[in-house]
Amino acid sequence: MNDTPRVAPKSPSEALKPVAPPAPPPKVRRRRRSPFLAMLSGLFTLLLVAAGVVGAGIAVVSNQSKAPGPLTSDRALIIPKESGLTEIAELLQREGLIEHPLSFRIAAVVSGDWHRLKAGEYLFKARVSPQEILDIISSGKVVEHSITIPEGLTSEQIVERLRENDLLTGEIAQVPKEGSILPDTYRFPRGFSRQAIIDRMARDQRVVLARIWERRPADLPIKTPQDLVVLASIVEKETGRADERPRVAGVFINRLNQKMRLQSDPTIVYGLVGGKGTLGRPIQRNEITQATPYNTYVIPGLPPGPIANPGRAAMEAVVNHSRTRELYFVADGTGGHVFAETLDQHNRNVSRWRQIETTRSQQNGKPPSDAIDKVEPPPSPDNRTEAPASTQPAADTGAAEGAAPAVAQPGGVAGTRARAFDASEGTARDPLLNKSFDLNSPKQVPQLKVP
Repeated sequence: MNDTPRVAPKSPSEALKPVAPPAPPPKVRRRRRSPFLAMLSGLFTLLLVAAGVVGAGIAVVSNQSKAPGPLTSDRALIIPKESGLTEIAELLQREGLIEHPLSFRIAAVVSGDWHRLKAGEYLFKARVSPQEILDIISSGKVVEHSITIPEGLTSEQIVERLRENDLLTGEIAQVPKEGSILPDTYRFPRGFSRQAIIDRMARDQRVVLARIWERRPADLPIKTPQDLVVLASIVEKETGRADERPRVAGVFINRLNQKMRLQSDPTIVYGLVGGKGTLGRPIQRNEITQATPYNTYVIPGLPPGPIANPGRAAMEAVVNHSRTRELYFVADGTGGHVFAETLDQHNRNVSRWRQIETTRSQQNGKPPSDAIDKVEPPPSPDNRTEAPASTQPAADTGAAEGAAPAVAQPGGVAGTRARAFDASEGTARDPLLNKSFDLNSPKQVPQLKVP
């Protein structure tokens, strides 16, 4: 609505005259804009644009980091020590695990994994995504290798195996004491210390031995944990069959209880070559009676120390040995042994073993592999008769592993032993049967009437 007042003309001629235009409206005074507000407005606009760009970039990087990578097959890769994020991204690109190093670095920074990346050997599956690579490297789940130490090796042999393993590093300070480390399968990352493996084996052996020693029976003729390891090492070297260990241990326990020499072939070997562990050939006849601190054909009781590092099963076999009356065993030609309670039974078993060994030697022209470190059969039958064919033979009357070699005696035939007469054998005055007198005291030994 026009608020301008109407002017009434005074005359027609005046009405024809033009009317003066109204005065223009007064100008509105505009307020001057603050420079600070202008700067804030521009900054806010810039931030909005930057946020949009960053958001779009993050979306792109996120999609790329979660997308399957170019790796076509499983692969292990070593991340070197002191590698930074840039070096790792470039290495992954060179090795064909990622396509966009920049996206990988951005993803690492955004996720916060960039400062948790660890050196080591990692296994990456085929088509692994960059994000999965980041998770693996930041978790430190390195590839674990394994080394198996068989039961029955000497400490020197074990140290040599560790030194030959290229995945381990460092030197071993000294060869551990015989019997002080536990054979087993041990897992470790690449670059692990050889000495650390030895320390772990020694620690495991102490733990296992302590647990087994607590469960020993009261009648076990073994007085210390160290003696248990000594006997277990002999059992370990005598048989590799798990089902025979308790039975072999039972034979040696019976011999210890009856004051018989153990007569174990592996103790001859250890007395001759020590930590080397093997002769590489059969035992010669003159070595059977060669005096060494470990030769149980010569010394009574247990040797002064273990002859190898026994495994858990061999130590268990000693404390859980078979309750039999067996005193002898010999190889049966199939990898196992045949056992006997009397010398007559044992000699028949030995005779069959000789036939098997002779047949093998004739066929192959050389001693069989299972004769290595074993007593060679004597060239003539063993006619020893110094012990009666009973369940309680006199001490030192036969070998646990095989018949001892025949030795020529005065007035006898080479390859035989003459019978040594003992009026007490098989009677109540047999020292192995009668415990009422002390053989070390001449006054208490009864007079024997020889017919």
